Amino acid sequence: MRNVSILTAFVAALGVSSCGDNAASTTDTASKAPPPPAPTEAEKIAALATLPAPYNAGDLENGRRAFARCRSCHTITPGGPNMTGPNLYGVFGRAAGADAKFSYSHAMRSAGFTWDADKLDHWLQNPRTFLPGNKMTYPGLPDATDRRDVIAFLKVETGFKPETTKAAAPATAPAS
Repeated sequence: MRNVSILTAFVAALGVSSCGDNAASTTDTASKAPPPPAPTEAEKIAALATLPAPYNAGDLENGRRAFARCRSCHTITPGGPNMTGPNLYGVFGRAAGADAKFSYSHAMRSAGFTWDADKLDHWLQNPRTFLPGNKMTYPGLPDATDRRDVIAFLKVETGFKPETTKAAAPATAPAS
């Protein structure tokens, strides 16, 4: 009987603590937009086709498999958490070492470049030689095809939008 009373008191305490006034977390939750829906396979294939060469010829399934080695340290979802490594959603076009919520090495914070496919390709080949002094312990991905496929996979999965070329303005008739 005593165990039942202790359990009942514990459950009641949990219930009361979860019902408290927690305006800060309510505000935080309400102010965040829901993440966009995950792209369908057809949308992923269409996105792949818009990538510049050689990434438009990437194998997304091989990229997903090769990226599995990265998942123990990185997330790729919108608003996903930083882990041992930073969340990579939106990485293309982001300044290296710029996510204020992640503790980068001095080398990364002062790298002075923006992530693009070429930089990521060199990084994935060998992070230690690409940027000496960084904290990443991953030895690298030596196979060029795997790197191409990982980059294509990341571009498709992390919100990359290729720059659209602006159409030339229509010619106007000279004023008379």
